[in-house]
Amino acid sequence: MAAPPPPEREILTWSDFGDGTRSLARLVADDGYEPDIILTIARGGLLPGGAVAYALSVKNVFVMNVEFYTGVDERLDFPVMLPPQLDLVDLKGTNVLIVDDVADTGATLKAVHDFCQSSVRTVRNAVLYEKSHCLVKCEYVWRRTEKWIDFPWSDKAPILAPQRVGGTVAGH
Repeated sequence: MAAPPPPEREILTWSDFGDGTRSLARLVADDGYEPDIILTIARGGLLPGGAVAYALSVKNVFVMNVEFYTGVDERLDFPVMLPPQLDLVDLKGTNVLIVDDVADTGATLKAVHDFCQSSVRTVRNAVLYEKSHCLVKCEYVWRRTEKWIDFPWSDKAPILAPQRVGGTVAGH
């Protein structure tokens, strides 16, 4: 039998992920918000964004690639938007729901929110996890925690070595 995980980490299982994304979508629907576009933040927001999009019957799913975390509690000085960049013309006049896995510092969410806010009708944030020190308060949150989160899609070492993208190491 495997040893239990260290207590300082939050462990998200695939089953919890399914329940969490469904609950997150329910929060959005119950609030009456009807997004035209789900804007996911890659990479952590890809799976939650897709699951929420399915649950809300939203077919327009866009992706922004943002590099910020480089390891456990290790990050760049500021979020870096990686190519290809989203064209704001595609967002003009729409209701956008930004979806990510976690709102930790909030720097990534704020950068994406600020990027699209001038072009959209409305923009709201939905995350599986939010931390109390986050500078952005998300409209839709499944759980709040102060722990480092092990997500099922990133809890194991990569099979291939990380690649350098835009001066930063991608793959973390």
